[in-house]
Amino acid sequence: MADRKVFRDSRSELKWGIEKRLEFIDFRLFWEGRINRSDLTEQFGISIPQASSDLARYQGLAPTNITYDPSQKCYLAASKFLPVFRVDDSNRYLTQLNSIANRTITAAAAWLNEAPSFRMVPIPGRKVDTVTLKAVLRGIRECLALEIRYQSMSRPEPRWRWITPHALGFDGFRWHVRAFCHSDEIFKDFTFARIQKVGHAKPHAIDPNSDWDWFTSVALRIAPHPGLSEGQRRAVELDYDMQDGVSSIHVPKAFLYYCLKRLGFHGDLRRRRPEDQQIVLLNHEAVREALNGRSSGH
Repeated sequence: MADRKVFRDSRSELKWGIEKRLEFIDFRLFWEGRINRSDLTEQFGISIPQASSDLARYQGLAPTNITYDPSQKCYLAASKFLPVFRVDDSNRYLTQLNSIANRTITAAAAWLNEAPSFRMVPIPGRKVDTVTLKAVLRGIRECLALEIRYQSMSRPEPRWRWITPHALGFDGFRWHVRAFCHSDEIFKDFTFARIQKVGHAKPHAIDPNSDWDWFTSVALRIAPHPGLSEGQRRAVELDYDMQDGVSSIHVPKAFLYYCLKRLGFHGDLRRRRPEDQQIVLLNHEAVREALNGRSSGH
């Protein structure tokens, strides 16, 4: 920990561009064990002398982290390597793979040089119209009510209505607008793809804090399915990072339905084998009460 403090103090006066390149060096050394000047020139479009300067600066910042191997003509992570930046996060590494798979970034833009072979479950694309998104963002930024033509699943035909948006939400598959619905006088979720057109806009100040479901959380207490073997239960505990066989997930009430669906707590759970269900909800009565008291989505 003392070493990390020294690193933080040494980094305090670095310019953002330099610090980003040093973080890149740190990332490559931690995850791939090597780096050379061409990695920096290709990633950041800098000159070879600048890349050499960055590597020298990194060596000065963390001299026990890096060694030069003349036979391989590259810099290698030393045996006593200690990350200078917060690059030792597996989620950060896997997020880059996820971004490549979803085409959020290109493989060239990622910080991975030797990415492993990987695939992901394909998900149907949910396109968000750019004009609609810009209008909603303006509405959030300037406290505007928006007139939208919306196709609800509870009505056969679309209709015009006024909403006042205050946030965006993502349920794991699609983006939606969290907004006050002037027709029903409650806060609801409006799926972007169902907004067919945005019409007029007018000032309308709402207090986002009055959207209780957005700011109030519900704890989901989950545990391994009791029908699993001891070894299987232990595997589930590790998979969900459980402590003493239980894990608590704090979910905004506005996302409770989506979260329960993603975790498989929908339908008739009694028909599923323990090996398929794997986890159970310990506080299902409290969660059911919270779900029933939640403002309906749209």
